[in-house]
Amino acid sequence: MEPPGAQNAEGGLPALDAVIELQGVSKSYQSGSARVWALKGIDLAVGVGELVVFSGKSGCGKTTLLNLVGGLDVPSAGEVRVAGRNIGSLSEKDRTLYRRDEVGTVFQFFHLIPMLTVEENIALPHWLAGFPEQQTRLRVEVLLEQMELRPRRKHHPHELSGGEQQRVAIARALVNSPRIILADEPTGNLDSLTGGQVLSLLLDLNRHQGQTILMATHSREADPLASRIVKLKDGQIQEIIG
Repeated sequence: MEPPGAQNAEGGLPALDAVIELQGVSKSYQSGSARVWALKGIDLAVGVGELVVFSGKSGCGKTTLLNLVGGLDVPSAGEVRVAGRNIGSLSEKDRTLYRRDEVGTVFQFFHLIPMLTVEENIALPHWLAGFPEQQTRLRVEVLLEQMELRPRRKHHPHELSGGEQQRVAIARALVNSPRIILADEPTGNLDSLTGGQVLSLLLDLNRHQGQTILMATHSREADPLASRIVKLKDGQIQEIIG
């Protein structure tokens, strides 16, 4: 079924330069007897090393779009391609491996494991991927240093500030060296000062380590950091700036 009022928008980059391509992507959900369209005909290409901010009011489709790129959901119509692969056509097992190996996700509410220490939370995706213990130890050491978390390595999440918890969450998202980082309202649960520090950290990852970052936020604080700003409204691209 085609979404009502679907519109195309210019995504900017040619396909050869793109690591992420959304082609005619729509997503609908059943709500009682009605079908609700969260996204309607999205066309967009994201280049390697871009930091793209998706802005708009709650319900505009930002999180749905990140979930489709992250392989947490599949489109109702259209294709989401990452490095040429159609993510929506993968088996559940292959999408799980894709999420584990190629995508790092940073959430608003951290989602740390309460009974694990800082270093154990960071190491968890590495353990699940079956890396050797020595390799995991070395990778965690690098991230503890990078995130300035060495003094907190043996602490548990409830002993950390909000900013420290988000830095642990970012380190966990990075531990498997993903191709893409998805950040869904990463500063939404932080005060303005701490939120600014988290944004600076994400910018550093983008500028100095070449991470491709898609960030969903209703805040304007991330706008100056972005390669492009994609404004969404009612599931459609309203405007692309940059």
